[in-house]
Amino acid sequence: MANPLPRADVLIAIMGAPHTGDLVTSAFRLSQALLARGARVHLWTCGHATGLTRQALGDGKPRNVVDWAREYPTTAALAAELLAAFPTALHWYACRFCSQERGTDAHIPGIRLRAPFKFTEHLDAADKAFFLGVC
Repeated sequence: MANPLPRADVLIAIMGAPHTGDLVTSAFRLSQALLARGARVHLWTCGHATGLTRQALGDGKPRNVVDWAREYPTTAALAAELLAAFPTALHWYACRFCSQERGTDAHIPGIRLRAPFKFTEHLDAADKAFFLGVC
């Protein structure tokens, strides 16, 4: 029998296209706030949201010509920062099928790929589930 998933207080499922609104900002802020309060969090990305943690993004976005001196981190860098800050409380998963279909299956360290039919195990392991976006 495989190792059971760790328990989570909250499962945050990012199911929509990540850059069409405040979806990404909401997910990161909610995750960080929950983790800072001692919650155990599972993050699951599906669809185009699996691209949030791909290695190819690197650490920084291209410079903004309007604000050249300011540097902006990529979503992969933000995810790595959260994973490093909360190594036992945050578990980040990406749908394997969605990742492979979109060519984003090379994720940063700490992201675990799981088959989509395993999603119900995450629902069972969490006390509450919060969905952002739709597939």
